[in-house]
Amino acid sequence: MSYGLNNLIKKLLPKQLFYRALLIVAAPIILLQVTISIVFFDSLWIKTNKGMTRALINEIMFFINAYENEQYNKDSLTKLFSENHDVKVIFVSEKLIPKKVQERWFSPMDRTLRRELKSKKLIYWFDTTKFKESIDLKIQYTNGYFQFLVPKERVTNTSARIFALWITLPAFLLIIIALIFLKNQTRPIINLARASEKFGKGEDIGEYRPSGALEIRQAGYEFERMRKRIIRHLNQRSEMLSGISHDLRTPLTRMKLQLSFIKDKEISKKLSEDVSEMEKMLNEYLQFSSNRSNETSEEFDMSELILNTINKYEKKNITFNKSSKLIFTGRKNLIRRCLNNFIDNSIKYGKNIVVNLKKSASNLIITIDDDGPGIQEKEYENVFKPFYKIDKSRGDSKSSVGLGMSIASDIIQSHGGSIKLEKSHLNGLRVKISLPT
Repeated sequence: MSYGLNNLIKKLLPKQLFYRALLIVAAPIILLQVTISIVFFDSLWIKTNKGMTRALINEIMFFINAYENEQYNKDSLTKLFSENHDVKVIFVSEKLIPKKVQERWFSPMDRTLRRELKSKKLIYWFDTTKFKESIDLKIQYTNGYFQFLVPKERVTNTSARIFALWITLPAFLLIIIALIFLKNQTRPIINLARASEKFGKGEDIGEYRPSGALEIRQAGYEFERMRKRIIRHLNQRSEMLSGISHDLRTPLTRMKLQLSFIKDKEISKKLSEDVSEMEKMLNEYLQFSSNRSNETSEEFDMSELILNTINKYEKKNITFNKSSKLIFTGRKNLIRRCLNNFIDNSIKYGKNIVVNLKKSASNLIITIDDDGPGIQEKEYENVFKPFYKIDKSRGDSKSSVGLGMSIASDIIQSHGGSIKLEKSHLNGLRVKISLPT
C-alpha cells in the first residue's frame, strides 16, 4: 500500500526542479495563510459578528416591546429609535411579510442573522442583497409588519477585509520574490544540462563557465575537466592513427614503385590488389578515428539532402519518396556520410532500393529498404560493433574492416538519434533511422 502511495505522490509532484522548489517555498506560506484565516474567521470574525447581530436583535426586540406599551407615543418612539440607533423603521399595516426568505447559505452574515432571529421566535423575512449598504429586515407584528433598514456595518466587521488584504498581499509578494530567486538558482543547472547535451552530440560548446551556488559550480567545474579529458583522449587517438597511417603509407608507396619493376604480371597484379586493400583499410581506420567532427550544427532541409545524396549515384533503381520540406538542425556533412554508408551497402548487396522520409510527433524517420539477402536477426546488434564483419548472408568484403556501420551509428547517436535494423518489405534489410527534431 505504501508503495502505491509513493507512486501516486511521485505522479502528482512536478517533474522540474524549479517547480518542486517553488512548491517547497509556496506550500508552507499558503498553509500558514489558510490556517491564520481559519483561526481569525472562527475565533474573531464570527464571534464578533454574532455579538453585533445579537445586540441589534435585542435593540429591535426592545423597540417592539416598547411599541406595544400604550404609554408611549408610537410616532415619537419610532423617530427616537431611528435617530439613536441609526435604523430606519417603517410600519406597514394590513400586509403580510413575504413567505420566502432571500438568504444566502454561504454568507456568515445571513447565517448569524437567521440564527438570532429564530432564537427570539419571531416571524421574519430579510434580504441582504437588495440594498448595497443596508439590510432589509421585516418582522411580523399583529395586523402588519415592521420594516427595518439596518446598515450592514451594524452586523459585520469591516476590518476583516483589511486583515485579509494584509495577509494575502505579503504572501503573494513572498512568492514572487521566491520565483525570481529560484529562477536565478535553477538557471545554472539548465545551462549545465544544455552544455552536456551539446557536448554529448559532439558539438563545440567553447569554454564553459560554471555559475550559481557552490555545489552547482563544483559540478560545472568537474564537467569542464571531464570534457577536456575526453577531447584530449579523442585528439590523441586521432593523432596516433593519423601517425600510423602516415608511417604505413610511405612503405606502401615504395611497394607500389617496386611492383612496377616486377616482370611477372600475374604476381604483380596480386600484390597490387593486396596493396590496394591495405590502403582502403587505412582509409577506413582514418575515417573511424576522425568521426568526431568540428563541424558546427546548422539548419537544413533533410529531404533535399537525401535527394542530392541519391542523385550522385545516378542509379535508376534507387527510389526516394520525397516528402515536403523538413527542417533539421545538425551537422550536415556527417549526416550525408551516414546516408552514403547505408546506401553504399544497399547498392552492394541489393538491386532495388527504396528510401522514405517522414515526420512523427518528435522525430524524423528515415528508412532505407533493399531487396538483398539481408542479415540474420541475431546479428542486428553485432553489425554496429567496430571491426565486426559478417561472413554469411551479406557476404564478406576483403576491402572492408567492418567500420562503416559503426561510424554511421556513432554519427546518429551523436545527434541524439537511434538506428534499428528490421526485415524489409522487399525481403531484404531495412535500416530505420530516428532523429529528434
